[in-house]
Amino acid sequence: MDMSPSRTYLRSLCLLLTVPWTAGLCRAQETDTCVVCHGVLDPPYQVTSEQFSRDIHSQKGLTCAACHGGDPTRTDMDAMSKSAGFRGRIARSQIPALCGSCHSDANSMRKYNPSLRTDQLSQYRTSIHGKRLVQGDSKVAVCTDCHGVHDLRPAADAASNVNPLNIAKTCSRCHANADYMKEYSIPTDQFTKYGTSVHREALNVRGDLSAPTCTTCHGNHGAAPPGVATVQNICSNCHVFQAQLFSKSPHQEAFNAARLPGCVTCHSNHAVLHPGDQNVGTGAEAFCTNCHVAGDAGSVTAKKLHQNLAQLEASIKDSDQVLAKAESSGMEVSGARLELDQARDSLTKARVSVHSFQLGPVEQDIQNGLKVSARTMQAGNEALGEREFRRKGLAISLIFILATMFGLYLLIRQIEHTTNEEQT
Repeated sequence: MDMSPSRTYLRSLCLLLTVPWTAGLCRAQETDTCVVCHGVLDPPYQVTSEQFSRDIHSQKGLTCAACHGGDPTRTDMDAMSKSAGFRGRIARSQIPALCGSCHSDANSMRKYNPSLRTDQLSQYRTSIHGKRLVQGDSKVAVCTDCHGVHDLRPAADAASNVNPLNIAKTCSRCHANADYMKEYSIPTDQFTKYGTSVHREALNVRGDLSAPTCTTCHGNHGAAPPGVATVQNICSNCHVFQAQLFSKSPHQEAFNAARLPGCVTCHSNHAVLHPGDQNVGTGAEAFCTNCHVAGDAGSVTAKKLHQNLAQLEASIKDSDQVLAKAESSGMEVSGARLELDQARDSLTKARVSVHSFQLGPVEQDIQNGLKVSARTMQAGNEALGEREFRRKGLAISLIFILATMFGLYLLIRQIEHTTNEEQT
């Protein structure tokens, strides 16, 4: 049995529970004697009642003994005896199996949360973490590294380490630590790059909990680095249409031949920036120039794709400005404004169709959008023309009214003059 200074201190402290008044207090309050001891210890042995009360296991009625064994109702040293099943500190290599003893048992978990999956342990054993743990690597992540130890919270809890908003930070505790990861010869800049990505913005800034984080792509309990052949499949879980177009594109065969990963070749993996039309074509920010040189077939197609996108975007902008001018003048153009959204939809579709890397599908969406923007432009110009007609009509009416009023004024003056002459 471990008789380190900390263990000796712990045992000595627990002996205090044998004092009659303390034992009476424990019985009166039905206190877990484990928490009574550990609540006054220094970290890492400290576990306060407040801390443990937040733990999902505690909330479900489980005590320290569920994991550590022993008898938390006793107030003597037999509480930590072998006969009581006490096992104290759990070795890291034993943690997955210990957690799995409940979480892999469907009958056991049904009592607490019937909807919770029970394949976590089997998945973990297929993960890079689980495989290395079996090989004797004690540095790899086990259950408690991600979920916590004595204050485990459900993933839906915003304070949980495995809440979608916190997962990247949880993974970074190991994967962003260059010293800790040195022996594995893998990058440690993933968390920094993810912080610049459109995925992180959607998740942490806009609060879109469906946006990707580490586990979305790498898996959670079955965590593994995606291979070149699987990257496209991972991205296609969300970006379905782009993946379908890419699979039929000339790039699919070329990428396979060169063993290039599909999506990340252009968009990167962790630092996925918000794509824009500037990424298509032959400009300084274009992805196409990473492989294609000026004058080749791919470069020519890329340039035309960019021109098509720019043409429709400019047409939509011009139409929007005309409609805004008409609207600010008090003209009714709400129908045309609503119709212009169809042109914007066509532009969005065209930007998706770019992943076919062929002019036909893109030009079809562009032409549909140009027809709509042309109609709305015409509606805006007609509204402005109607405005001018009304203004001219109003001006003529005002002139007529003023002339009439001036005529009446002269008539009144004449009548007054005639009346004065007759009176004299």
